[in-house]
Amino acid sequence: MKAVALDDAPRIAVTALRDYLALTKPRLNALVVATTAAGWCLGNQGGAPARSMATVVVGTTLVAAGASALNQVLERGTDALMQRTRLRPVPAGRLSPRAASEFGVALTVIGLFLLAADVNLTSAALGFVTVVVYLAVYTPLKRRTPAATLVGALPGALPPLIGWAGARGDLSLEGVALSAIVFFWQVPHFMAIAWLCRDDYRHAGFPMLPVIESDGRRTGHTALVYAAMLLPISLLPSLTGLAGVVYGAVALALGCGFWLLAAWFAKCRSDETARVLFLGSLAYLPLLWIVMIADRT
Repeated sequence: MKAVALDDAPRIAVTALRDYLALTKPRLNALVVATTAAGWCLGNQGGAPARSMATVVVGTTLVAAGASALNQVLERGTDALMQRTRLRPVPAGRLSPRAASEFGVALTVIGLFLLAADVNLTSAALGFVTVVVYLAVYTPLKRRTPAATLVGALPGALPPLIGWAGARGDLSLEGVALSAIVFFWQVPHFMAIAWLCRDDYRHAGFPMLPVIESDGRRTGHTALVYAAMLLPISLLPSLTGLAGVVYGAVALALGCGFWLLAAWFAKCRSDETARVLFLGSLAYLPLLWIVMIADRT
């Protein structure tokens, strides 16, 4: 076996750190950090210490990061077939499935322990549900049915409710409304991604809507319907007293704008309209959270 030069050790260590970080899907889990923190801020009535927010955000992020690593182990075969995922650490052979699995399990267990021991059992239970649905239900369903997209939106919608439960210890209507906003937002967001990546999904054998129906009619219709349902759902914080009139007005304007982008995509169904819808979805959610927190009653 060829010996590793001492000068190469730092480079190898940095590469390994980058690979383990890549397993956690940091860009995707930035949404987990933001929505968990937003849920905590909106749920906090002044009684919870700031340390509580840090713990619930770190715990939830570790759970999501661990689940992401385990997902990459489970999907290493299909990841190797797609251009955008073939260079991930496991399919590229830089990390073994065993090493990635141990890393994923460790992050998940530590995250759940933090939530259970230092926040509350409600937030830990929601974290556990997130992992189970993501890995045991959504991941295998992706190879079988386009309906997996709706299943996958459930674990993606739970972080704000985990944050809410971390601050209040309950699952009241206001907290559920926060999760519902993220759930309905994800579907147009996912439809845009599915359209843009349809060739990759087709090559890997994923039955996404743009794959099984190449003209994209159902893809556009699904994005439009869920964008329409998102609009009244986004007004719930004002209707329940969680946020004020200013938030309601901004949510209405943002919701109408988001629906128009979905309508354009549904009508034209091109890479351009899908990309605009995708970028619009990235702007919509943080703007909504910022105004909601600022106008909290």
